Amino acid sequence: MFNPRRTFEIISYLQYPAMLAALYYVIKPYFVGFDTMWENCNFALIFMGLGISLSTLQDTTRTQDDFSKRIWENPKKGKIFLILMAMTAVFFILVGFVGLYISSNEILSKLAIGIIVLGIGLIGMLKAAMELFENHRLDKKKLP
Repeated sequence: MFNPRRTFEIISYLQYPAMLAALYYVIKPYFVGFDTMWENCNFALIFMGLGISLSTLQDTTRTQDDFSKRIWENPKKGKIFLILMAMTAVFFILVGFVGLYISSNEILSKLAIGIIVLGIGLIGMLKAAMELFENHRLDKKKLP
């Protein structure tokens, strides 16, 4: 029987090719020259944002490792981490829009779209992190 949750978990594995594509664009200038470095960095940021967005399709009822489990089980650590993630996402989106519409800095203008896409990916990751926090925090778990 068709299970949409499992389908999205399988789709989430596309994060790895997206991150490999980002890595490709990061190292590409070392092989073809640095004259298009900022365009390559922009593509790397776009693929990183896409990879992060795809990673949010994973199952939020499970944690990946003990380190993240300790963060999400602790209400104080989880809230701090969520605040930091939100601030990071807002920062990237604001910097991207400044670069896109306001800045006369040529480099920032070339990176603006990639920075915005990365910020959008971080918003998706923030949503997944909020679900992880709600699913794992010890002070809200129902006792059997």
